[in-house]
Amino acid sequence: MKNQSIGKPLYDRVVVKPLEADTKTKGGILLPDTAKEKPQIGEVVAVGEGKLLDSGSVVPLKVKAGDKVLYGKYSGNEFTTKDGEELLIIKEEDILMIL
Repeated sequence: MKNQSIGKPLYDRVVVKPLEADTKTKGGILLPDTAKEKPQIGEVVAVGEGKLLDSGSVVPLKVKAGDKVLYGKYSGNEFTTKDGEELLIIKEEDILMIL
């Protein structure tokens, strides 16, 4: 993916590409699309400059492009690029851990 095609997120926002949801259970049962859970793990594809403080200074983000992250289940806003790729834009504070 080319980061230029999606632009640069503002401040403490992060663009994440969700990883594919499991297509079958641990027991081997195939899941239909309606039963798949929304993934909570993704790869960071773009990051903003950092968190803007009240003082006007900017604190750099801890995540960087290429990091695999775990994020909150209902975090962020989904959007689709002009190439049809589904991405998620979230605030860094919604990222629970770097994997």
